[in-house]
Order: sequence, then structure tokens, then C-alpha cells
Amino acid sequence: MKKLRFDTLDKKPKVYDLLAAFLLAAAAATVLGFIDPRKNAVAVCAVMSAFYLYAIISLIRALRGQLRYNPYSYNTIIYTGFALFFSFILTTHVYLLVNLVRYPDVYRVGEVFRMLLTSARNYMLVTSPFLLVFSAALCVSNVSLIRHEGRRPVNLLGILLSLLIVGGVVFVFLFDFSFSGSETEVMIHDLIVNLFSAVYIYFECMLIGTMFADSVTARYQPDHDKDVIIILGCGLREDGTPTPLLRGRIERALTFAREQEEKTGKAPVFVTSGGQGPGEVISESESMKRYLTEQGIPEERIITEDRSADTAENMRFSKEKIGAAGIGGKIAYATTNYHVFRGGLLARRVKMRAQGMGAKTKWYFWPNAAVREFVGLLTSHKLKQGLILGSMIAAYVVMTVLAYKA
Repeated sequence: MKKLRFDTLDKKPKVYDLLAAFLLAAAAATVLGFIDPRKNAVAVCAVMSAFYLYAIISLIRALRGQLRYNPYSYNTIIYTGFALFFSFILTTHVYLLVNLVRYPDVYRVGEVFRMLLTSARNYMLVTSPFLLVFSAALCVSNVSLIRHEGRRPVNLLGILLSLLIVGGVVFVFLFDFSFSGSETEVMIHDLIVNLFSAVYIYFECMLIGTMFADSVTARYQPDHDKDVIIILGCGLREDGTPTPLLRGRIERALTFAREQEEKTGKAPVFVTSGGQGPGEVISESESMKRYLTEQGIPEERIITEDRSADTAENMRFSKEKIGAAGIGGKIAYATTNYHVFRGGLLARRVKMRAQGMGAKTKWYFWPNAAVREFVGLLTSHKLKQGLILGSMIAAYVVMTVLAYKA
């Protein structure tokens, strides 16, 4: 199988045609539904099924294009998560379409809209066994992390997310178990359940998309043509030597550099990036430099960046150092596997095209770190989250009215 290459596409993939297709399908389904709710049920279901199939193909094509254009993008998460979600919706609508053809006198157009409305809830319930297993595994890894690393608030994220996942599933099961009332009361009840499920599934898809993006970028092996390798800092021991986590990043960079020299004869320059944190006797940059020189790397091939306090500053200040040194060409960065995706995303924000390489970490550390990365990605895109969730709320209100009136 041919290896997928990053950064080989100059034009960013667009999905504007998907929005146009959705508006066209929604308009056609609405018109058909109001013309004849009974006779046009098959046509409405066929129109919506065709749209979902087109959406899946478009999202997969866009995902592949995004990886070739810029894999370190929030779009990578969105395309992955929603391609999975639309696949489930298509399955449910094909099932409904078969029943509509077999029993044309039983169903009305409202059934199609109800199927669309309940698709998120159904998806949530179908995937609940996976969610429960995932939550249990996340708790186990989190307990192991706390035993090894202590009870810091950041080490409780996995347990907190597990409780939220399980709580959401339990809420839908209990709240939607049985309900009776007037048509308006039932409509409001269904709107609450379906909207809650849709928001829940949105974040589930984003979590799956984040795990996919983390996995793809962490496993990617950059081409051996790099001029610069940035090593991202992450803390020191009390004596100023690198922690095992930081040493893993340095060794990952060294391994890549040696492989490149053997294959091409090209020796990259290292940028050690990391300031001096509270309680640290020297900067992370200086500690990494000492480690590199002990491994035989000459000082003239090491540039120190000792001002940064987080990943965003790592990338911004490293870019400044590279520019000041007059070094051009291709850049890579070394970090821990769970951190590769967000590192690349922050590099692109300062307009630095760099490919990441991930160092392995202990099994119990990765899940909680992945959750932390997921939360970080969501909170750094508040406006986009607000637009998506606001659009979902509006769409569900409209579809609920259509489902009960058509």
C-alpha cells in the first residue's frame, strides 16, 4: 500500500458543495413532504439517503485531501467524526427506505423526519456498549496514572470524562424510557431527548476524530530531508536532567537524525525549545542541549530557545530562532506521541510548516493525555463550536416541527 504523504497538496480541500447539497436535499424533501405526505415518503427518503451517501464520499475525499494539505488541522477531526456519523444515518435510512417500498401505505413523510431526528439517539444507544467499555478502560488507565503520577487535578480528566459518558447514556435511557402527554408535550420531550443526543454524539464524533488525528499524525514517519528538528520541552528532574518523557523526545529526534544522515548524508540542526519552569535549576533548553552534546552532537548544530512556557510559545519562539539563524528549508519537531497533532496545529498557527514525530510513552499515561489534548482542542475553537452547536439546535427545532406536522 502506498504511503500517504503529508504536505503534498497546495490547494486546501473545500466542502462548500456539501452545504449546497444539504440545502438542495432539505428543500426537495420539504416540498415533496408538503405536496403529498403519504405518496412522497419513498421519494423523500431516497433524496435524503442520496445526500448522506454523497456526504460520506465528500467527507472521506476531503479528509484525504486535508491530510495531504495540512494534517494538523481541526478539519481532520471534523471530517473523520462526521463521516462516521453520516455512515450510521445512511444505514438507518436505507433500512427505512426498504420498509417504505415494501409497505407504502403504512408510512408517511413524517416517519422520514422522525428517523432523521432520532438518528443521533439511535447512534448513541447502538454505540453505548463501546462507550461503556471505553469508559471502563479509561478509568483503569486513569487509576494507574494516579498511582504512578499522584492525584493532581489534571490526572483526573479521564475519570471525569468517563462519568460524563456514562451519565449521558443513562440519562437518555431513563428520560426516554416512557413518556405520555399531549402532542405538544410529546414533541417538546422528543426535542429535548433528540437534541441532547445530537450534542452528545457531536462530542463523541469529535473525540473519535481526535483519536484518529492523534493516531495518524503520531505514527507518521516524516521524509528524511529535514534541515531542522525542533525538540519540545516538557519538564526536568530536580538535578536538571531530562525526565523520562523528555528523554524520549530527545531520543526520537536523535534516532531520526541518525537515520537521515545514514540515508542522505544530511545532518539536521537541532532546536531545543523550553524555558525554565518553577523549581527547575536550569532551562529545559539547556538541559536538552547538554544531553545532545553528551550523545556526540556538536554545539554548532544546536540552537537553544529558552523563553517558551507552553507549546504555542515553543513554536513561535523556535520559528524566530530559525529565522534569526538564517536557516531555511524543511522542519520537523519531536514530541510525545499523544502531543504530535496539537503540536503541529500550533506550528501552523504561526505559519510554520513542520512535520511531527512521536516518542512512545507508557500505556497508562496516553489515554488521559489524549483526553487533555481533546479538551484543549475544543476550548481553543470556541467560536467554531458555538456556530456548529447553534446550527444543530436550529436544525433540530425545524426538523421536529416538520416531523409532527408533515
